[in-house]
Amino acid sequence: METTAFDLAAADAELNEMVLTGRALEGFDKYYAADVVMQEATGQTFEGKELNRKREIEFFDSIAEWHSGACTAAAVNGDVSLSEWAMDVTFKNGFRYKLEQAAVRRWKNGKIVHERFYYNAAK
Repeated sequence: METTAFDLAAADAELNEMVLTGRALEGFDKYYAADVVMQEATGQTFEGKELNRKREIEFFDSIAEWHSGACTAAAVNGDVSLSEWAMDVTFKNGFRYKLEQAAVRRWKNGKIVHERFYYNAAK
């Protein structure tokens, strides 16, 4: 049986495309490890896939209107991928934000084991 190497660049690109096409939770289920740690720009960490999946659902459920979104840059080096994002959204509380964010993902065995976000949100 032939074994193929994991293509991190292709997996990261697929995940980014899933986010942009409204399939973020599908991408989360496919690519995040059970023990994933997600870290906000504040340094606060959240451990485990179940907790972080709940947080993803809460975030997307808080959006009233998605005006635009783009992955403006992406790179892969070793077991790390980086993506830069620009989003324009209106939340259900009525606030419209232009979000700029970078996500740094650390991969192991084809799954994301750590993701840290760096962002600035401006009204």
